[in-house]
Amino acid sequence: MTDWTDPDTFAQALEEVETKEKGNCFEDFEEGDVIEHDPGLTLTQFGNEKWMSQTLNHDPAYWRSDAAAARGFEEPPVHPDYLTAATLGITVEDLSEKGGYFLGRTDVRFPEAPVYTGTELHVESEVVNTATSSSRPEYGIVSWRTRGTDAETGDVLCSYERTNMIPRREPVATDGSGAAAAEDESGPDLPDEFIAPEGGYFEDFVDALEQADDENAAVAYRHERGRTQDDVTVASLPLSTLNTAKQHHNVDVMSDSPSGNIVTYGDVTRSTALGHARSDEQTWREVGFDDESFHTFVAVGDTVYAFTRVLEAEDDASSDAAGTVRFQHIAFNQDDEPVYSGTRTAEIQKRSK
Repeated sequence: MTDWTDPDTFAQALEEVETKEKGNCFEDFEEGDVIEHDPGLTLTQFGNEKWMSQTLNHDPAYWRSDAAAARGFEEPPVHPDYLTAATLGITVEDLSEKGGYFLGRTDVRFPEAPVYTGTELHVESEVVNTATSSSRPEYGIVSWRTRGTDAETGDVLCSYERTNMIPRREPVATDGSGAAAAEDESGPDLPDEFIAPEGGYFEDFVDALEQADDENAAVAYRHERGRTQDDVTVASLPLSTLNTAKQHHNVDVMSDSPSGNIVTYGDVTRSTALGHARSDEQTWREVGFDDESFHTFVAVGDTVYAFTRVLEAEDDASSDAAGTVRFQHIAFNQDDEPVYSGTRTAEIQKRSK
């Protein structure tokens, strides 16, 4: 009688049995394909608060009923970062569980109406582009347009376009044109002066931009807080949004990867950097995000810091209590290497008259 637990017997069995694979390879995606992601996810207070607390997003309107009421909410709503992460997490099993690099995301948009806990999130994605990677023959590049909707009403709650490298079943020949360009030895072209706003209200950003406009200056500053990545941020938070990608959970597989270890979910890195930035401003409402890119790995033990550049401010918000500000945020690690960058549009509270 075969002893299946005998080490030699079991090792031979592992070599001979078929592996039931998860996820899709590059060849499985064709432009125009629409994928409905199952299961959905109910946005819970626990999930919302866990995400916010671990990424240092402490806006009181998302925690306390009195602060929510002052902002015009019926109750503390779902934070846009948790909503964005959940919308992407649900898609991972179908789109990117095979592995590959999260290259970026753009056109992240939310409705003006708040989203409340208890909402059942349904997600679907459309393949908008497939391309060969010129630098990595074992991968292709796929872009999807993803929409998260309220399963009951059909209202769009979050939408974006994201791009990933996706493993191929068979590598292809490339011309190598994706190799890094030679470094520019002339040095960076930086402003003569950096100006930080006096406070976190809309008027403070306007004043700083006006001051910078009179000289060769930029409104840019770094945030003091840092968040070192631990088991919760690297492994627990992705699972709470149904993100099952091996990059965040499988140390065995990732030991042979370029990072050498499991890595932080891009939305955790991003949300942590935004949490640092929001702690120095009076955020009223998130409008959207564009041109998000992820530049290198963030792993357990790495610390995420944040840098902000203020691009423009306009008095055109949906509420008289706020104005619209556009930012560029750059997350960086303990070695001062950029790990994430993106532009963000937010309504920032005005000072009470």
